Amino acid sequence: MSRVSVPCHVKGTVSLQVGDMRSSQGRPGVLVIDVTFPNVAPFELQEITFKNYYTAFVSIRVRQHTSVHTPSKWVTCLRNYCLMPDPHSEEGAQDYVSLFKHQMLCDVSKILELRLILRQPSPLWLSFTVEELQIYHQGPKSPSVAFPKWLSHPVPCEQPPPLPEGLPDPSRVSSEVQQMWALTEMVRANHTSTRIGRFDVDGCYDLNLLSYT
Repeated sequence: MSRVSVPCHVKGTVSLQVGDMRSSQGRPGVLVIDVTFPNVAPFELQEITFKNYYTAFVSIRVRQHTSVHTPSKWVTCLRNYCLMPDPHSEEGAQDYVSLFKHQMLCDVSKILELRLILRQPSPLWLSFTVEELQIYHQGPKSPSVAFPKWLSHPVPCEQPPPLPEGLPDPSRVSSEVQQMWALTEMVRANHTSTRIGRFDVDGCYDLNLLSYT
């Protein structure tokens, strides 16, 4: 199933200040990024991809179309998704991230607008955001491929032709040859290697024995 990029307009980030801006301790700890889809009909969200830049957690809210007589509403479909296991270290700080439809907490169809809420509680980083933001929806289904009938209904294997009359069965001949080979090996293994001596008895030859040689 293919995915198709949705044309969108990413607005500038809006900072929510944490602390006193007049002191060095004050810094933005939360950023809000709104994404609009001009000239795009309400769509079903399939995937969101971006490159992280020192954002520790992200939440996503979407504005959905309900009906003609009911105003659209904002719902939270992802809450505090962790991008950096430790906000004070750089692990995951600049990773590429993909968020899929099945990870969302609610139905993500009929999307009109999208809002990302970024959080970074650590004071170690001077700035944070997300880059290369892309929104995707589900593309058209691939057309089904029709297979030829001869592939859908393969011809059964042909049986070998019968043997001419008078010829032995090959499987029977093979079995008998194997039995003969086994008997030959047994005789060879039991054959004595003792050398036969001279035909003498107590130093004398027996004429009856000599007559057989």
